[in-house]
Amino acid sequence: MNKEIITSARLGESYTRIKHDSGLTICLYPMKGYSSAFAIFGTRYGSVDTTFKTNDDADFVTVPEGIAHYLEHKLFEGEECNVFERFAETGAYSNASTSFDTTAYHFSCADHFGENLRILLDFVQEPYFTDENIQKEQGIIAQEIKMYLDDPGWRVFFNGLGAVYHNNPVRIDIAGTVESIAQINKDLLYRCYNTFYNLNNMTLTIAGNFDPDEALKICDERLRPSKDMGLKTIVPDEPPQIKEKRVSEKLYCAIPLFQLGFKMPSFSRCDTVKNFFIYSIMLDSALGSFSPFYSRLYDSGLINDTFSAGVFKGRGFFLPIVSGDSRDPDKTAEEVIKELNRLKNDGIPKADFETDKKAFYGSVVGGIFNNVGAVARSLMNADFNGINIYDNLEIAADVTYDDVMQALTDLDTENSSLSVIEPLER
Repeated sequence: MNKEIITSARLGESYTRIKHDSGLTICLYPMKGYSSAFAIFGTRYGSVDTTFKTNDDADFVTVPEGIAHYLEHKLFEGEECNVFERFAETGAYSNASTSFDTTAYHFSCADHFGENLRILLDFVQEPYFTDENIQKEQGIIAQEIKMYLDDPGWRVFFNGLGAVYHNNPVRIDIAGTVESIAQINKDLLYRCYNTFYNLNNMTLTIAGNFDPDEALKICDERLRPSKDMGLKTIVPDEPPQIKEKRVSEKLYCAIPLFQLGFKMPSFSRCDTVKNFFIYSIMLDSALGSFSPFYSRLYDSGLINDTFSAGVFKGRGFFLPIVSGDSRDPDKTAEEVIKELNRLKNDGIPKADFETDKKAFYGSVVGGIFNNVGAVARSLMNADFNGINIYDNLEIAADVTYDDVMQALTDLDTENSSLSVIEPLER
């Protein structure tokens, strides 16, 4: 077992990172003054991971979209009882989530921490799939997929991803499609489980009021050693140019929704975090709610308080996005591009940059250390990105004006796609 104490001179705090003999990475962050604990058992496995290989595979294999989300649903259904019922008996709250590049199972509790940790470690390591429960789940998830087809916010987002990307699986709904999940069977689920739920590909993070020694003792008891399988995942080759310039769909909504995405190449894990901070500050300085641009478009009635600019990023994708409601989405997109091009020539005022950088740094600190759940999630995300939780603060603090202006220069405003949802008359 390899144990490391990671300390922040800036905050005067520390936590323990352990490479357990089982292969699992464990991060323990006791927090004085808190009455609850939060634990997350996560794997580097999300909806984009449809093409992969291990040392046992002769070549890469591709599986249907939606399996990561499907697995998350099925793991809560044990052979003897539903896992939610076991957590409910201890008074704990539990849930799980699948994103584009991670799947995570968590619980929060004020009492019975040890018992809850045992439940978490046990059920995630004990898959139970049958032909019968898989077929039943297909109907449930198919209904979930169909429900989101009527959600304007969901559709403007995924339509936009489909307009930007040719091949990247991020363009597909996390749950997959009705057609893709129909191809999922017991053998595929076990194949993906045994590949991605290997402890060498996973992290356990715990924050709040708990005993680290007790947590490690339970891990020693419950974790089942895993052999590193040499897992490799790939994202299909993606042309540098967008797929479509504009896409639209009609759904029931009060006023049009829009999403303007600027296609960029993906970055390495550490560079993704750095560039996320740089581009977020740049977009806020150029288009944020305190910018002259925002005030001008808001006063003109082109946008309302749903307008936002940010970065959608993950393993294999990095996409600056401007979105919101607008009675004239095309005019709004035109104004956004015009403003970004103007600032490329005139420069973002340095005073605005300094103000926005301080505000963004504050949001990073608040987002990471706001509560025990935020700390546990940030520990997992940092570890998956190849950094520690405190590196986020240092990276955000080191962003310079030149970094932001270079990001603005590198943003190709012409290589952008506009997604629009137009109101459907009732």
